[in-house]
Amino acid sequence: MRRLVVKLGGSAAGRDDMQGWIDCLATATFPLVIVPGGGPFADHIRLQQKRLHFSNDAAHDMAILSMEQFGLLIIERHPRLRPARTHEAIEEMLDAGHVPVWLPAEMTRDVPDIPRSWEVTSDSLAAWLCGGIGAEDLLLIKQTDIGAAAKLDELVGAGMVDSSLPQMLPGGVALHIAGPSDLRLIADHQRLSSVPGHAVQTKMFEGTSFA
Repeated sequence: MRRLVVKLGGSAAGRDDMQGWIDCLATATFPLVIVPGGGPFADHIRLQQKRLHFSNDAAHDMAILSMEQFGLLIIERHPRLRPARTHEAIEEMLDAGHVPVWLPAEMTRDVPDIPRSWEVTSDSLAAWLCGGIGAEDLLLIKQTDIGAAAKLDELVGAGMVDSSLPQMLPGGVALHIAGPSDLRLIADHQRLSSVPGHAVQTKMFEGTSFA
């Protein structure tokens, strides 16, 4: 059965559709792992970096912890959601029929293929996790709808996804993006049985070097 990694953007924090997406994802009939964004917790770090002048290296570690903060918020919003900090915990939660919410600090600590900069957001970390757990699909939930023929380079240029995503997305992983209108379309369904949103064209990046 195909596995799906879902990045739930921190920009959903405090919005009505946050609970809607959580309720929807918690009904999935297939293996699904939620990756939390940083949202207002990461925004606070950006502001404090300007004020306190700490390094991007330190800011990266703080931003990872901001994802954990939003993740803990998500977990308490539905009884099927469980925290997962390791590969083993993710597998245990999936085997038990739960929906793991990835708390990334432990698995990403000092990993050489994750650049330590603001260029890497939870979008790219979700793509990195796909490679680690053998997920075939990646869904990014955004606050903006996209067209059915969206291309990855256009989304990077528009700032909808981070610039490191093309490099971090493993080959063979299908990328999808969903927005508010997609949630409205699936809100009346009893169970989530397929990947919502629109597929994103990524082929132009295949075989490209980003060194």
